[in-house]
Amino acid sequence: MTEGADKEPLVRIDGPRGRITLLGTAHVSRQSAEKVRALLETEGYDAVAVELCPSRYNAIVDPDALARMNLMQVFRQGKAAMVTASLAMGAYQQRLAEQFGIEPGAEQRAAIDTAKAQGKPVLLIDREIGTTLKRTARNLSWWKRWTLFSGLMASLVSREEVTEEEIEHLKEGDMLETTFAEFAHDRRDLYEPLIDERDRYMAARLLTEQRDQGHEDILAVVGAGHLKGIARYLEAGLDDPAHTITKLDQVPRPARWPRLIPWLIVALVLVGFAIGFQRSPELGWQLVRDWVLINGGLSALGALIAAAHPVTVVIAFVAAPLTSLNPTIGAGMVTAATEIFLRKPRVGDFSALRHDTTRVSGWWRNRVSRTLLVFLFSTLGSAIGTYVAGFRIFDRLAG
Repeated sequence: MTEGADKEPLVRIDGPRGRITLLGTAHVSRQSAEKVRALLETEGYDAVAVELCPSRYNAIVDPDALARMNLMQVFRQGKAAMVTASLAMGAYQQRLAEQFGIEPGAEQRAAIDTAKAQGKPVLLIDREIGTTLKRTARNLSWWKRWTLFSGLMASLVSREEVTEEEIEHLKEGDMLETTFAEFAHDRRDLYEPLIDERDRYMAARLLTEQRDQGHEDILAVVGAGHLKGIARYLEAGLDDPAHTITKLDQVPRPARWPRLIPWLIVALVLVGFAIGFQRSPELGWQLVRDWVLINGGLSALGALIAAAHPVTVVIAFVAAPLTSLNPTIGAGMVTAATEIFLRKPRVGDFSALRHDTTRVSGWWRNRVSRTLLVFLFSTLGSAIGTYVAGFRIFDRLAG
């Protein structure tokens, strides 16, 4: 049964183990938060499920968690781009929400707070956002990944305001999907990992909670874009919900051949140096100068654009030509470590990170986000420099 008289879509599904009520919400809507409270105060649910994974749940209940983030660990684990994308996505949502004086995920917070006040268990049914982002990236070509990431960053530049009516229209699509689809050119590549897989995942989690914990009447607060999909999977039934969860939690392994490309480039560059010195020492040293000036120069330019410390810019110039010949370590690792040493982020930088990143200037003012930019821009500069310098070397050899 579906109810929508008050604009908040509501679907009740009765199964062999009990009832599941799906409430479709907009993640930056006052009406959605109010509807959640009203339902929990007037109806006798024995558990409340929210469209959150553990990391997103912790961000809501422990907003100061960012202050405990280990930046160097983020870089060592290769999560800098993921953290930056998450901050950009959060900043986009935060910017929309600030127009109306309501925090992103207010309806989820309302569900959590009200459920805890009533002594009811809170069920986290969404897939980890990191897994979703990785599966989304695996579903896109490298060019579309870059377009998606650059689009998220470009969203920070836009200062267009939206109407509250447009915010309410977000009920027609999931907030995570809406954020990405706003900038992606091909939504079909995004639909499966961002929407359909999560529909199945959340349906499986709900059925598993019913079976294992014996909850007979669950209220599930989800983005309205997931409402029909979750309902469809619940009504059709899932033969093995636990297997579905395990399968959708897996991150597809990347193809092996892209990992060989950096080593192949290094081999070609070294062969180019060898050929150059074999022809004449003067040509050989000219090739080395080209490599250092182009690779180091572009990496240093990236660090400079990120407003890195002058010493970091110099380090980028020196390190990039060397790290580009060793694919196990990137220029960004060196520049980020240098920047942290010279401008160690303060506690206040971590605390203000979520709000600072809603403004373009904030990314450069906050020491945490600026270090992320130093890492990304110097890495990008070095990567571009590797290809440009490589072509320059072989152009000289062919000339």
